[in-house]
Amino acid sequence: MTTEFDLGRLLAERGAERYELHGRYLNHQLPRMLHTIGFDKVYERGEGAYFWDADGNDYLDMLAGFGVMGLGRHHPVVRKALHDVLDAQLADLTRFDCQPLPGLLAEKLLAHSPHLDRVFFGNSGTEAVETALKFARYATGKPRVLYCDHAFHGLTTGSLSVNGESGFRDGFAPLLPDTAVPLGDLDALARELKKGDVAALVVEPIQGKGVHEPPPGYLRAAQELLRKHKALLIADEVQTGLGRTGDFYAYQHEDGVEPDLVCVAKALSGGYVPVGATLGKDWIFKKVYSSMDRVLVHSASFGSNAQAMAAGLAVLSVMENEQIVANARVTGDLLRSRLTTLIDKYELLADVRGRGLMIGIEFGRPKSLKLRSRWTMLQAARKGLFAQMVVVPLLQRHRILTQVSGDHLEVIKLIPPLVVGEKEVDRFVEAFTDVMDDAHSGSGLMWDFSKTLVKQAVANR
Repeated sequence: MTTEFDLGRLLAERGAERYELHGRYLNHQLPRMLHTIGFDKVYERGEGAYFWDADGNDYLDMLAGFGVMGLGRHHPVVRKALHDVLDAQLADLTRFDCQPLPGLLAEKLLAHSPHLDRVFFGNSGTEAVETALKFARYATGKPRVLYCDHAFHGLTTGSLSVNGESGFRDGFAPLLPDTAVPLGDLDALARELKKGDVAALVVEPIQGKGVHEPPPGYLRAAQELLRKHKALLIADEVQTGLGRTGDFYAYQHEDGVEPDLVCVAKALSGGYVPVGATLGKDWIFKKVYSSMDRVLVHSASFGSNAQAMAAGLAVLSVMENEQIVANARVTGDLLRSRLTTLIDKYELLADVRGRGLMIGIEFGRPKSLKLRSRWTMLQAARKGLFAQMVVVPLLQRHRILTQVSGDHLEVIKLIPPLVVGEKEVDRFVEAFTDVMDDAHSGSGLMWDFSKTLVKQAVANR
């Protein structure tokens, strides 16, 4: 009997039900939120740094699926690699052989961090962090991991234990006995290390929430303290890695930093097949996998699958051949410098920061009385509403997709595909200038929308 399945026909017949289906069977709050802020668009296709709707209107993507779409959508090299690996009909995931693709991808990844020796492949960023936490605890024989305030390392239970945002942690206790320290505070780190039970410090070289960097020299000094106390440094490069900040890894911006474990994911997928990787030193892996009896002590059912490995290899090939890292650095510097020049022009614009194509735009309390009274109204209802007021007209008026950097933050984070260039910089800066002009003019267009946001914020209390 031949089974027939027509995906195109299914989408043609049922695609219009997308929001209804999601509300009925998935997270019912997502369509509700999208309807409230006017983000309930229907995108028909995507390519590179753009989406298109059914009417042929293009939308500039400055979010990249929270960093997953490093090469943009549907890069032809990644697509071909996936067609090729499917057509090859490999004997994949037998569990009791050694396929070539995982070894080849590990070799390619490790070439960018020569102080590391081995790789474990999983399926996501949070799983990469979970692996690092387990390996650090086992290798050191110590139970506790330190993390930084406001960090984000994932939402599964282990990685949630090192998540610095209470809004994600509330209601999910008990978690692992881990401890937060302020980002950049070496004295706080030293105090915790002196207790003798710390396995590792896990840190984002640039925090995703708010786009905050530690002070210059912090990572290197932290590494020295950790080594002194026989603890490990874990670099969470799930979002910052693979060229996002203008170097292959963000920790490489600081000389002399050599983490013991590095977590990557997101962009390694090419936007197609979930993949996560935990890179580590040889002695750590050999301690975890210390005998044949322990050969499966840590594994993942879909880890190292052929499709994910092919996507990862294709991504790294594109990055090398198309100078993706250099483009992120040059284009990011251009975008950040052009936005920085606007700070003196707009009193609501407080700061522009970041590296490469990971940029935070922060808004702050204005000086003029009229704007200050409106700002105070929004802050009283819920911190972060002004940033959302900027995000909405960027999409509705200028067809540019962005989002706030985190809950209760007046920060927009720009993490576009790493293939954007001067044309996209021009489009974003012109649109952002228009929105900021509106916000400062007192015309009421944005401020009228703020009433909807305030009502929604009050209703959710």
